[in-house]
Amino acid sequence: MSVTIGAGETVLLPRNDLHLMGSDLRLPPVAGSDVIHPPKDGGLFSIHHGGNGKRTRMVCGFLGCDSAKGNPVISTLPPLLTLNVEQGGAAEWIRSTFQYAAEEVSIGRPGSETVLAKLSELLFVETVRRYAETLPDGQSGWLAGLRDPYVARALALLHRDIARRWTVDDLGRAVGLSRSALADRFIRLIGVPPMHYLANWRMQVATQQLRNSSISLAQVAEIVGYDSEAAFSRAFKKTFGTAPATWRREST
Repeated sequence: MSVTIGAGETVLLPRNDLHLMGSDLRLPPVAGSDVIHPPKDGGLFSIHHGGNGKRTRMVCGFLGCDSAKGNPVISTLPPLLTLNVEQGGAAEWIRSTFQYAAEEVSIGRPGSETVLAKLSELLFVETVRRYAETLPDGQSGWLAGLRDPYVARALALLHRDIARRWTVDDLGRAVGLSRSALADRFIRLIGVPPMHYLANWRMQVATQQLRNSSISLAQVAEIVGYDSEAAFSRAFKKTFGTAPATWRREST
């Protein structure tokens, strides 16, 4: 797949798929190490390539995620997304954001890395929001679920109180639907039943706790809604194929 981009446009690769960039993709590619140059006195890396043609300036970066695999947002996105600053009500602030980012890169002032990281997050959110707004009727996936008021409310409740002993009946009463109606909507839009989604999300949160904290397995189990460390360990091993203690040692 080839995509032509112009001034002020953003391209996102949600799963970091292999890609090539160039003025003409028929030209032989070069390694990133040949064109990306480290800073001399600290700060940001820079890209220099080409001859005497018209100058093009690009701002490149990435957003890190502790556990991208199985993440409900990333898994529902296409391999490539584009954001055109000339479209939508947020065009002006996105355009000014690009200009500001370019100035930060060229000047290399202290703190540029932090500024660009926050700008990257904003651009990512805006791109995902626009993608969700253009989803056709009948589309399934996490973002499609957010457009349904009942499913969106159910998702918010599950994320807000992950440790609660939820049932589909409880969830249905909370959002104003019968058990069967909510289950049908959830499966049609999200692709799995509500309790299956909750179990998967609990494992996502558990991996974050195991990687980023030193709390005990029993504490992790309590945070993600399991009555005992043993029950949590069984569920974790069923999902990831290894015990949580082993996963933590290998991931930190």
